[in-house]
Amino acid sequence: MEMVPSEENQLVLKEGMFWSCRQSIFDEMKKRFSQVENAAEEPRVLCIVQDTTNAKTVNERLTLNLPASTTLSKLFEDVAHKAGYVNGTFDLAWRKTGDMGPLDPSSEMSLTESGFEPGKRNFLQLSDKDGEQPQIASDESGTAGSSGLDDRQERFIGPLPRDCTVGCSSDYSSPSYSYSSILNKSDTGYVGLVNQAMTCYLNSLLQTLFMTPEFRNALYNWEFEESEEDPVTSIPYQLQRLFLLLQTSKKRAIETTDVTRSFGWDSSEAWQQHDVQELCRVMFDALEQKWKQTEQADLINQLYQGKLKDYVRCLECGYESWRIDTYLDIPLVIRPFGASQAYGSVEEALQAFVQPETLDGANQYFCERCKKKCDARKGLRFLHFPYLLTLQLKRFDFDYTTMHRIKLNDRMSFPEELDMGPFIDVEDEKSPQTESCTDSGAENEGSCHSDQMSNDFSADDGVDEGICLDSASSTERVLKPKSSLTFELFSVMVHSGSAAGGHYYACIKSFSDGQWYSFNDQHVSKITQEDIRKTYGGSSGSRGYYSSAFASSTNAYMLIYRLKDPSRNAKYLDCDDFPEHIKHLVQREKESEEQEKRQREIERNTCKIKLFCMHPVKMMAMMENKLEVHKDKTLREATEMAYKLMELDGVVPLDCCRLVKYDEFHEYLERSYEGEDDTPMGLLLGGVKSSYMFDLLLETRRPEQVFQPYKPGEVMVKVHVVDLKTDTVAPPVSIRAYLNQSITEFKQLIAQATELSAETMRVVLERCYNDLRLLYVPNKTLKAEGFFRSNKVFVESSESPDHQVTFTDSLLWKLLDRHGNTIRLFVSLPVQSPGTNRTICQKVGGDPEECSEGSKGNRNSVETILEESTEKLKNLSLQQGSSTSDSQKSSDTSDFEHIESPSPSQEPDSSSVSAVVAVDNRELENRIRVASGGSGGGTYSDPETQFPGEERSDSEVNNDRSTSSVDSDILSSSHSSDTLCNADSGPIQLANGLDSHSITSSRRSKANEGKKETWDTAEEDSGTDSEYDENGKSKAESYYLYFRAEPYAQEDGSGEGGQKCVLVHVDKRITLSAFKQNLEPFVGVTSTQFKVFRVYANNQEFESVRLNETLSSFSDDNKITIRLGRALKKGEYRVKVYQLLVNDAEPCKFLVDTVFAKGMTVKQSKEELMPQLKDQCKLDLNIDKFRLRKKTWKNPGTVFLDYHVYEEDINISSNWEVFLEVLDGPEKMKSMSQLAVLTRRWTPAQMKLEPFQEVVLESSSVEELKEKLSEISGVPLENLEFAKGRGTFPCDISVLEIHQDLDWNPKVSTLNVWPLYICDDGAVVFYRDSTEEPMEQSEDERNELMKRESSRLLKTGHRVSYSPRKEKALKIYLDGGPVKDPGQD
Repeated sequence: MEMVPSEENQLVLKEGMFWSCRQSIFDEMKKRFSQVENAAEEPRVLCIVQDTTNAKTVNERLTLNLPASTTLSKLFEDVAHKAGYVNGTFDLAWRKTGDMGPLDPSSEMSLTESGFEPGKRNFLQLSDKDGEQPQIASDESGTAGSSGLDDRQERFIGPLPRDCTVGCSSDYSSPSYSYSSILNKSDTGYVGLVNQAMTCYLNSLLQTLFMTPEFRNALYNWEFEESEEDPVTSIPYQLQRLFLLLQTSKKRAIETTDVTRSFGWDSSEAWQQHDVQELCRVMFDALEQKWKQTEQADLINQLYQGKLKDYVRCLECGYESWRIDTYLDIPLVIRPFGASQAYGSVEEALQAFVQPETLDGANQYFCERCKKKCDARKGLRFLHFPYLLTLQLKRFDFDYTTMHRIKLNDRMSFPEELDMGPFIDVEDEKSPQTESCTDSGAENEGSCHSDQMSNDFSADDGVDEGICLDSASSTERVLKPKSSLTFELFSVMVHSGSAAGGHYYACIKSFSDGQWYSFNDQHVSKITQEDIRKTYGGSSGSRGYYSSAFASSTNAYMLIYRLKDPSRNAKYLDCDDFPEHIKHLVQREKESEEQEKRQREIERNTCKIKLFCMHPVKMMAMMENKLEVHKDKTLREATEMAYKLMELDGVVPLDCCRLVKYDEFHEYLERSYEGEDDTPMGLLLGGVKSSYMFDLLLETRRPEQVFQPYKPGEVMVKVHVVDLKTDTVAPPVSIRAYLNQSITEFKQLIAQATELSAETMRVVLERCYNDLRLLYVPNKTLKAEGFFRSNKVFVESSESPDHQVTFTDSLLWKLLDRHGNTIRLFVSLPVQSPGTNRTICQKVGGDPEECSEGSKGNRNSVETILEESTEKLKNLSLQQGSSTSDSQKSSDTSDFEHIESPSPSQEPDSSSVSAVVAVDNRELENRIRVASGGSGGGTYSDPETQFPGEERSDSEVNNDRSTSSVDSDILSSSHSSDTLCNADSGPIQLANGLDSHSITSSRRSKANEGKKETWDTAEEDSGTDSEYDENGKSKAESYYLYFRAEPYAQEDGSGEGGQKCVLVHVDKRITLSAFKQNLEPFVGVTSTQFKVFRVYANNQEFESVRLNETLSSFSDDNKITIRLGRALKKGEYRVKVYQLLVNDAEPCKFLVDTVFAKGMTVKQSKEELMPQLKDQCKLDLNIDKFRLRKKTWKNPGTVFLDYHVYEEDINISSNWEVFLEVLDGPEKMKSMSQLAVLTRRWTPAQMKLEPFQEVVLESSSVEELKEKLSEISGVPLENLEFAKGRGTFPCDISVLEIHQDLDWNPKVSTLNVWPLYICDDGAVVFYRDSTEEPMEQSEDERNELMKRESSRLLKTGHRVSYSPRKEKALKIYLDGGPVKDPGQD
């Protein structure tokens, strides 16, 4: 660059050079701005990092949103900073592709060049480096920039940020907090306490006691005698251990569970929040009890107990009556009762505490010396201050306006040094004074008796370790020097929250260095004097009545001061100065902590994975356990551990067992580990993880067998062999195949495993429920046919002509269809049921009588058939060798496989081989007559026959709610597997683009062919569904599904005493109507004369009434109870009748269950009811002396007139409810245009409500209502006021609140407008005389009336003004646990 000399001989740029340089600077700035702008537009990469280095941190996720140009080395720095680790002590790898190595922490490649995808979530895994756990970043080794954050954490005061405002959850959201940080001690040198759930109040008190040198040292000097007491229940010993850990532990926070266990608390106590001052008293009392007859017996009194005099002095003669009380803390009022302004400081509150009040007027004091009532002065005088002075700021109060507890958040300052000298002698010894004093003394009368000791003190009471301020003579007072009364603040227990709940923490000054610390559960940090001043509470505004409403809810609640006395002020004991028993305890705790650390290290390197095993002896059931194996253990060692875990020793040799990778959900064997016996389990399992996406199976074999290798990519197939001759489906045989195998190759594979002929083999794949697919295309691959990881197929190989039939019409399809839909039900029959000693078998074209004879003659008995089939299965399973079980149904040879196994001579031909068909109604009736012996045939043929001994379930008697609606919802729900695939759809489009040409059929659609659909059509408005279609033909004739029943003896003996049971195998697609018809021979009556109840797990019964619903919601081993009683027919509804008693305490009383029919008049239903009411309820009523009316919950509604017709004039529904109301006179309601109103008079002069009276109006006119009320009450029309009742009938309300709570005399002319909206019968109207004055009551009378009203309203279930939150009393159990008292709760 060319330079020229200036006048001062200095070199300067030429003018052209200057502009050139300026332009270059401008270009450079433009380039920089462009880079910044491009960075703003640069795509970003979202990285989600899972910390797998510890079992406790595995659920934590670190989220970083970085520019795509960020280098890998910078990514490692950011992760280290966010996780709190030292960079270079951990590895990062892709989470899903575990085979890839870790990322290079020194690489300068950008994230996009390294495979990260912008705009998507990139999952990474943080793991150990070279087997070593990451190092935690301390303040010295922390990353740059972290100090600022740490400084902010240091200065933090108050409750840490949390989601929950009430309670004291320990889940903090501090950005630098993680579980790993809890393992390292805070840089303050102090250890925190873990919050169990809501134990912050306990933690605050424990830290305060720990930071009190005199208490801590005295606790260390106490020696625990293990021979005398259990260490678990010893409160002093557990406190001693806790204090030692707080002083010597290297952890950030320690648990308090051992201490709370010594209190006798269980885990539920951790969820109870209590007052810290209450805990202090209860704990001190427990320590005194435990320390009896020890050197520490009087420790609490020596440190915390003071004395005061409660006196009354006559202002005429000077006579003083007094008593001495002790206290452990001084309660200071924040705001006097009735005052609008709070005290501003602790000194002001203390002055009010000792300020006497004058007793005059009605409150005069009877003087023993004057022998008359005189004016007197009453007050408190401090005689002795404790060494440790505790002040409780009474921030919790009761608001008598809202009748709720409140918290006073007013500002109250407190000094760091408190001089108690001015509060010794507050009485004026001069002439008697009569001026009015503050009434705070009355507020605190008796409130300071923190510890009720004996009032009789010996002569040496004045001489103790505290500061005694009275001598033997009450008139002589010797005050100690003022310096001896100066107290130093060292603990502030802070409450944050409301009266309903909140959070406690403590601000404590260390006597070692004078530094203030915040002890907030597990977090300990330094704070300043300014932070202490923030706990004064209140706001910066002036103090007033509403000041606390806008003040901070975080303020001081308890203050603890220590007397400044160098001769007594102790220092904390150092470890070198510990007593010998404490040194031994420290050594034991250190060893325990080291053992815990070693155990954590083992835990961190232990793989925990689910282990399964098909036990060869224990019922061939799949057993489950958890295998915990160190990552360095070899596969051989892990197999031996699993062998012992599954208790196979002595059952199977160890060399006949191996571990394989297993998928429990799909029951799929993923791979075996050949030749890897010496490989560490950490490598085989992909490292130590909190959970694995796969499981392990301990596979067994016979000694002569050889393990089959399982290779990745193979699929597992369970093969069921079907035998058409015996109608059986064998248990599964497991084989493995490849997805690229053809159907021909697959058949050859099956033939080798089952020894069946591949040429005549038919293979059917069950892809999902209700979907059977015949595999008949030879060169099609398994993948194209829809095979997955785990599959189920059925194979049949025979010379049967069934091969020539279309698959959906074949015997094979029908057998498999039955196999997939048959369920087993346990049916309990009524005692009167006949004929449960036989089995009903229905064959195509068969005659019931022939079937009955066959069961006696040619056919084998049920027991013989079951024994034979069981033996055959055993032989078959032995031949097939070990195989993996299918479902429970298959392993137990299903529910129907050996039902109806005919002899060869009786083998049906192809035209009649269908399992079961419909039976004509006439034949069914004949069979019923035969079952009943013929005598009752005429009785059973009448479907409307009533049974005098009709059974009613407990749910009918006791439950007022609907029963059938629950069952209806269950019955109408489709099978859960129906959503897996749509079998009714056409050819399925495969992944490779080819259409499936295999034969696919829906069982449901096939079975429903030709069936008349009645779903939600003709019967939609009926209370139940008819058993017959529109032509009167039985719907069961449309098609018939499998049904078989046999006697069953209950193992638990519950069937004794006449109760009979039947085990039913039935197709779950059968309707309830057909199911009931099939049960008729066993019940002994027609299906219209018994009811079906489904029994649930809690033995609760619900009636099933929807006859056209199927049993699809039922499953194996469900229970059903049959009860005698007329079932509903078409157009009938079950109705519950309740009696309406308007003037009773319980106005709604259940009477009977009955049946109303569509088209029936109200009068007819009343006639039907009368005999029932007389027999069951002993109500003999005249038909004109009662009415029926609508019932909505507990509210009476529309009155039903005799000529009304159900379904035409009155809407009726299933499980309907009505009120029956007995009339005092003739029915006043004659027309639907009339309005019946229930009225009740309120008489303020007597403070009571009169009984209900009904008023019938011809219109909705307010004027007519008032005229009627005036007529029945005699109240002049101009003085009458009315109001509509609120809530549920009888709209009860307290007589103390009715005057102001109801909207009296609304300005409307008609009843059917706002705010009345009286449009239907049954509305409640209160009325009164506006000129009637309320009764004058004394305070006692009003309180008595309030109690009576609260009791009355609670009995009727109506609201009361105030319902306080129930709190569990705080107790510490000295015997180690609470006494089990049933009435305690």
